Amino acid sequence: MARDDTTAAIKALKSKLGHTFSDEGLLDTALTHASALDPADSGRGSYQRLEFLGDRVLGLVVAGMLHRQFPRADEGELARRYNQLVKRETCAEIATDLNIGAAMCIGQSEAQTGGRMKSALLADMCEAVIAAIYLDGGFDAAEAFVLRIWKPRMLSFRGPLRDAKTTLQEWAQSRGLPTPKYDVVSREGPDHAPVFVVGVSVQGVAQGEGKGGSKRIAEQAAAEAVLRREGVWNE
Repeated sequence: MARDDTTAAIKALKSKLGHTFSDEGLLDTALTHASALDPADSGRGSYQRLEFLGDRVLGLVVAGMLHRQFPRADEGELARRYNQLVKRETCAEIATDLNIGAAMCIGQSEAQTGGRMKSALLADMCEAVIAAIYLDGGFDAAEAFVLRIWKPRMLSFRGPLRDAKTTLQEWAQSRGLPTPKYDVVSREGPDHAPVFVVGVSVQGVAQGEGKGGSKRIAEQAAAEAVLRREGVWNE
């Protein structure tokens, strides 16, 4: 991608963020991959330290948002809603909506391997951007951004509020069975868009399989497959 295209993408991203940076270097750092830096600068000049901070800021804002929105929800429901909103896949989807991939500063080798589309990198840079807003404008600015982007997802969520892996484990334990065992059956697709097939084994029960873009998603799908087959899961 040409420098002019990246510059235009960064400009468009700033507009979507809804925050005017006093220190634009913070956003530049949040969008910089180590592959674009000299090895001596990769530790501090890339997004990684900001991603660490942004993850915590996102978690606090989302937890507060859920606590206010669902005053009657118990801890378990809040935790499941929370996990849906802060998981890597959600952050990657939001990064895609914001077109963060086009605004990344990455090295040629990383770009050639699909770096701008890698789910893990998109998720991490999304959190780094949150940290950049937090450091530049304080907690209120970061909170305003997260609420604007994440709240519609919170309100539109229609998925199960129970965790399939946890439910399967509890079901197995209630029958006096060992903890379910998960194994990767196969992995296909490019690095930026992998597809995992995971099998789950429960003693005395036919194996279940699930597919997903990460091991975690595939494990959940495998657990759900067993629960549905056994008539336990009706979500």
